[in-house]
Amino acid sequence: MLDKIAGIEARYEELERLLADQASVTDYSDVAAWAQERAALAELYQTAREYRGVLQEITDAEGLLESPELSELAAAELPPLRAREVTLADQLRVLLLPKDARDERNVIIEIRAGAGGDEAGIFANDLFRMYTRYADRKGWKTEIVSTSETGVGGVKEVIFQVNGNGAFSRLKYESGVHRVQRVPATEAQGRIHTSTATVAVMAEVQDVEIDVPDSDIRMEVYRAGGAGGQHVQKNSTAVRLIHIPTGMVVQCQDERSQMQNRLRALGILKARLFDAEQQKQQAEIESSRRSQIGSGDRSEKIRTYNFPQSRITDHRIGLTTHNLFGVMEGDLDDIIDELATRDQAEKLAEAGIN
Repeated sequence: MLDKIAGIEARYEELERLLADQASVTDYSDVAAWAQERAALAELYQTAREYRGVLQEITDAEGLLESPELSELAAAELPPLRAREVTLADQLRVLLLPKDARDERNVIIEIRAGAGGDEAGIFANDLFRMYTRYADRKGWKTEIVSTSETGVGGVKEVIFQVNGNGAFSRLKYESGVHRVQRVPATEAQGRIHTSTATVAVMAEVQDVEIDVPDSDIRMEVYRAGGAGGQHVQKNSTAVRLIHIPTGMVVQCQDERSQMQNRLRALGILKARLFDAEQQKQQAEIESSRRSQIGSGDRSEKIRTYNFPQSRITDHRIGLTTHNLFGVMEGDLDDIIDELATRDQAEKLAEAGIN
């Protein structure tokens, strides 16, 4: 692994020299680019330096094992040094993986009721609550973009944005079909019903990443209103965007003005189009073997929530936990940590980093 990090260490030190010699710089946009690159390499560089230091300490301690005076001291120092070597090596392997540029971005989450009638809508609303509670735990901000209620405490669809550093890196594993098994409140016979909801998680897209010509979009406006026709606005502020080439439709009515709704709807449309392109590229790249974790396959059953047994099973990694009620209150980190760890292990194997 030392050969893999040597070039990175050399580049970091070169950037240090360039930034220290700003007197010779003529284009200050270069300085910003160098500083950004150095910041991206800093953690790997510092870990690599510590790793080399520990390797040297191990070599020195092993050399003292033959010394009558110092062999006992050296033998005592070696176990913690070797344990630290293993820890640092693991950290370096992960740091050497190519970074997903989207990981630090905000996300747009779309939850839709699937099979199961009213109970599916209630479950979709439960998932929405679960993710907002999780966002609260992380200190992230959530904003509802669009909702379509069922009238029985559920939702047909809810679209919301999660704003916070690293939101996509954690929530990207949630895309797929979620299944619930429980006795609905309306079930007189006490029978367990199975319902589903689909979750789509998309990173917020920057304008430079995808170009959607105005000629490809048809906009319709209408009056926004609450459930049952209450609180209907007199002005047509709600916006519906239709992407003509794909037929994709996005609606937004929760903002105060037509312009705000249009901008929000356009952001969702771009995120959907970009996500669709990413899915297509991933399918082509992994045509021989689709990644088990984080594939984002909208038809993939990823998790079952079994209320009678207070059990959650994530089918992608075979993980089962009985902390169902904690998870529904937003305690998702243990599951996401396991998914991220398995994802990293698969990527390390694919990259041949050992």
